[in-house]
Amino acid sequence: MNACRTENTKDCFVVPGKMALPNQYFAGRVGSRFIISLRDSRKILGVKCPKCKSVYVPPLEYCEKDMTKIDENWVELGNEGVLTNYTVVNYRDAHLPRKVPYILGMIKLDGAEAPFIHIVAGIEPENAAIGMRVKAVFSEKTTNTILDIDHFAPVEE
Repeated sequence: MNACRTENTKDCFVVPGKMALPNQYFAGRVGSRFIISLRDSRKILGVKCPKCKSVYVPPLEYCEKDMTKIDENWVELGNEGVLTNYTVVNYRDAHLPRKVPYILGMIKLDGAEAPFIHIVAGIEPENAAIGMRVKAVFSEKTTNTILDIDHFAPVEE
C-alpha cells in the first residue's frame, strides 16, 4: 500500500489493483426509451433543448448548456455522422470482446450537439481519419444496451 502524499492524510492509503465488479445500470426513463428504440426500431433517438436547440445523444434529462428540462423533446437522428477523434485499443477486454487492435471513436451524429464514444470497425486502424463519415451498424442480436449499435463503419462514397 502507498500512503497518500498530501497533508492531513495520516490514515489515508491508496491500494493499487484492478477490479471487475458485476453491476446493474439503471437507465431511467430517458435512457430506457433510447435503448428500447435501438432494440425495437433500430433508430437512434436524441433530445432537443427548446431553448438553445442543442440535440443530445445519448439523451439527457436536462440540457448541459442551460439546464432546461428536455426529456420529452425527442428527435430521431440519422444513422450517420463524423468521426471527430479516435484511439486504437491494443489490449483485450473481457467486457468488450473484440479482435485487437480495434478503434474506439468519438462519433458526432448528424444533427447532434456532441460526439459519443463507440466502436469503429470495417477499417484498419491505420486507415482511420478524423473527419471521415461513418454509419451505425446494428447488432443482429440485441443486448438491451448501446451495444445494440454493434459498431460504426466508414460510409462508402
